This record gives sequence, structure tokens and C-alpha cells, in this order.
Amino acid sequence: MEREDIGARKETLTRWTKYLLDVMFYAGIVVTLTLPFSIKFIGKYIPRLLDNYQEIVIIYFVLGVSAVVLIQELRKMFRTVLRHDCFVMENVRSLQKMGNWSFFIAGMSVVRSIVYATVAMAVVVLVFVIAGLFSKVLALVFEEAVQYKEENDLTI
Repeated sequence: MEREDIGARKETLTRWTKYLLDVMFYAGIVVTLTLPFSIKFIGKYIPRLLDNYQEIVIIYFVLGVSAVVLIQELRKMFRTVLRHDCFVMENVRSLQKMGNWSFFIAGMSVVRSIVYATVAMAVVVLVFVIAGLFSKVLALVFEEAVQYKEENDLTI
């Protein structure tokens, strides 16, 4: 009975995480598309932001698109979790792409710091470098798991 409770809780957590990723995905699209307006609005309260308006809109647009693509890869992975079939090459490729996008976001954040520097940006760069490394290592682990699974499937 307890095992069923754990399974039900895992399923609920997985579904809620998937819904959260869906919200983040669509909200990211909306935020990215409305950047020209929102940066002008925020510029009323932070005038320095408007000093490099075009550069900031372009950089944040590139960062926004990158984040949306990264979240899309994570959403693809969660579909396999919901199907109870996680160890597939599709997830290995998604993890590799997520690592690449994380490194790209870290690099663009460094570029952003040149145009508009904040102390928090160093933290953002560090987080995305760590996320990139984590994704790359996890891709290697998943690749091994997929190979073991395929060998095991052939044995049966």
C-alpha cells in the first residue's frame, strides 16, 4: 500500500512539474515578445536601462529565446517521464542541447554585463555554467543507461 502512495506522489510531482514548465514556456514566449514595451516601462523607474535600449532589447530577446528553447527541451524530457520511458536517446540529445543552451546563455549574460552590468549577473553566469556542466554529465550518464537498457532488452 505504501508503495502505491509513493508512486502516486511521484506521479503528482511529475505532473505538477510538467505544468510548471508549460507555464514557464508560454510565459517566456510572452515576456520575450513584449520586451520592447516592458523595457520602456521599466525604464521609467530605472532610467539607466534606457541608455542602451536597443542593445538591451536585442540581448534580452536572445536570452529569452534561448531560455524558451532550453525549457522546450526539458518539456520534451518530461513527456518521456510521464510515459515511464526515460532512458531513451531522445533524452540524451535533449540533455546535450540543454547543456549547449546553458553555456550559450552564460556567454550572452557575460555580453549583457558589458552593456549593463549588475552584481547579480555573475551569479546568473555561474548558475548557467553549472547547469551546462550538469546537463552534459547527465547526458553521459543517460547514454550509458540507454546502452545498458538496450543490451538488456536484447537479452530478453
